[in-house]
Amino acid sequence: MKTKSLMLLVCLLFFSMTSIFANVAKAEKIKVYGNCGMCKTRIEKAAKSVQGVTKATWDSEDLMLTVTYDDTKTTTLKIEEAVAKVGHDTDDAKATDKTYNELPGCCQYDRPAKK
Repeated sequence: MKTKSLMLLVCLLFFSMTSIFANVAKAEKIKVYGNCGMCKTRIEKAAKSVQGVTKATWDSEDLMLTVTYDDTKTTTLKIEEAVAKVGHDTDDAKATDKTYNELPGCCQYDRPAKK
């Protein structure tokens, strides 16, 4: 009887932990405007500074930032806002003109038209 109870308890614990961790990590792609290696470093550092982001990789060819994050701690909008604060526009968050103009010349990308 004790063995069955212990086995049931272990199974319940295993399944509850699996369901908790299964929904935490989420991966998304976000369009982020930039040009060069300095942009890549700045964009990735800004994204990783957001609590809950575990991985961030920006590709200068397709302008896509791939982020892995804990969706119980942050959202893609918060990540986009952090990237915009360092001068890089996304589809949902725009850098201020002042921040954009402070970027090095090689990092000043063609800004998308405002919606």
